[in-house]
Amino acid sequence: MASRDTGRIVVGLVIFLVLASFPVWFSATQGRSDYRPELEYPAGETKCVESKEYMRTWHMDLLNQWRDSVVRKGVRTYTSDAHHTDYDMSLQNTCMKCHTNKANFCDRCHDYVGVSPKCWECHVEPRGAE
Repeated sequence: MASRDTGRIVVGLVIFLVLASFPVWFSATQGRSDYRPELEYPAGETKCVESKEYMRTWHMDLLNQWRDSVVRKGVRTYTSDAHHTDYDMSLQNTCMKCHTNKANFCDRCHDYVGVSPKCWECHVEPRGAE
């Protein structure tokens, strides 16, 4: 009886390992492990408040810092580390001035990573085209 249970346990473990590792081997076989959605960047703009690499990774942290600085401390000016320029800490007046098409810019990455930011609960969603 013990050998029969051992076989079931081994089969169960194999099935578990295949299912648990599915995303890894599926991504590797599809050649899309470094896939990133193509974004439509603002036409005619040459720089953002920080570098493209920084903004890809840390934009949400930056926006949270801006919110805390403006709401809790009353500080409304941000000095960029990338090019030492001052910016108004405003999603609407700074970010959305260039990134006017939410569907072609914000939503592509947010949908890809499966997040639903709460920005639009308070801020007006941009509807124009870039």
